[in-house]
Amino acid sequence: MFMNGDKFEGLLGKTLIDIQNIDNEELIFTVDDGTQYKLYHDQDCCEVVRIVDIDGDLNDLLNMPILRAEEVTHEQETPEDAPILEYYDDSFTWTFYKLATNRASVTIRWLGESNGYYSESVEFVKTRKEREA
Repeated sequence: MFMNGDKFEGLLGKTLIDIQNIDNEELIFTVDDGTQYKLYHDQDCCEVVRIVDIDGDLNDLLNMPILRAEEVTHEQETPEDAPILEYYDDSFTWTFYKLATNRASVTIRWLGESNGYYSESVEFVKTRKEREA
C-alpha cells in the first residue's frame, strides 16, 4: 500500500533498522516501529532516473535516531559535489537525499534524465504501516 504525500523529512527522529538498495533504482527504509518507506522513480519509456552515487555507508545510519533528513533538488544545473557525468538527454535533474545520525552522514545522489517531457523526480512513499501497539 502506497501512501502519497510523505515527505523525506519525516524520517527525522526515527530509528532505521534496515536499508535495502535494490539495483540503485530504489531504496527501502525500515524503521524500528515496522514502518517502511520506499525511495524510487516509476520509470516511463523516455527517461532514466537512478542512484549514481552514495557518499557514505548506509549501514552506518542504522540503530541511531536520524538527526538530518533533507532533500535538495537541482534542475538543469550540476552541483559542485555531484559526480562528473556526461548528459545524454535534453533535460536533467539532480536530487540529493542527505541523512545523518550522531555516528555518520550519508548523501544519496539521484540523477534523472529525459527529453524534457517526462518526470525526472524521485518519489518517497510509505509502503507499510507501523505495527499496532
